[in-house]
Amino acid sequence: MSPNRQEDAGTETRGWFQRLKNGLTRSSDKLVGNISALFTKKRLDDETIEELEELLITADLGVATAARLTQNLAAEKFDKEVTNEEVRESFATDIADILEPIAQPLTIDHTRNPHVVLVCGVNGSGKTTTIGKLARQWKSDGLTVWLAAGDTFRAAAIEQLQAWGQRAGATVIAMPKGSDPAALAFDAMEQAQAASANVLVVDTAGRLQNRAELMEELAKVVRVIRKHDATAPHDCLLVLDGMTGQNVHSQVKVFREMVDVTGLIVTKLDGSARGGVVVALAQEFGLPVHAVGVGEQPEDLRSFEALAFARSLMGLE
Repeated sequence: MSPNRQEDAGTETRGWFQRLKNGLTRSSDKLVGNISALFTKKRLDDETIEELEELLITADLGVATAARLTQNLAAEKFDKEVTNEEVRESFATDIADILEPIAQPLTIDHTRNPHVVLVCGVNGSGKTTTIGKLARQWKSDGLTVWLAAGDTFRAAAIEQLQAWGQRAGATVIAMPKGSDPAALAFDAMEQAQAASANVLVVDTAGRLQNRAELMEELAKVVRVIRKHDATAPHDCLLVLDGMTGQNVHSQVKVFREMVDVTGLIVTKLDGSARGGVVVALAQEFGLPVHAVGVGEQPEDLRSFEALAFARSLMGLE
């Protein structure tokens, strides 16, 4: 890599870290403020450990994560004077260790034409916007991208995906509202294969109140996709709204009953003080987290980096 490209890459990385840090401000301010309030040259005793565990749970990191972090801190610092910075450094290190195995970029297999990505999520999770942002990123990498507007239950979802497709320069396959999503997926596969597209992203409905109906609909979509390619879909992404906190756990469980969820994308972390939920998800499910979103712009959705996220969450540079 040339010096100029190395410099550009370094600038881009620093820029993303700053956006990530800014996006997690609400989450980190809550954690940093609570930890700082506990520690002003304070000795680490049983009472303080219990208080720390409670504040980690209230920050949506989950019971198991809170216990792990406080136990590790106690093993190193029990009955010693500690500062809030030392506590946050300890927590950030442990959080990064939890997140590292699941921080996996979404990789497109260039030998597949197309590589099929099925996208699920409840309405309002940021699913369609996430598809649009991914499409822009893949197009900028020189890939041909097709989008299938499979959420035929909502006209707004179809129109939104068409708008994102136009913005990204991606081909969009759509049918009128109320059309059969499986028929649309079948046509999209047929056309994308004929065009030797690199990526086909299939949007799906997310109305969990009709759970049985949605389960059958998703199963049917997968069946017709496999009529064209027995190995597809090659990824099944679940998009989660970070603002919903612990509710995302039940969403993961429900969607895993319906389809083989292979990875997660967590959106809207900039609008919430619940960024800790990403750590709780990693601890409970161990599913890959491919990307996180911390803003409205396409560049605000990026591959998930464990250390950067952990340090941003704890308000550290």
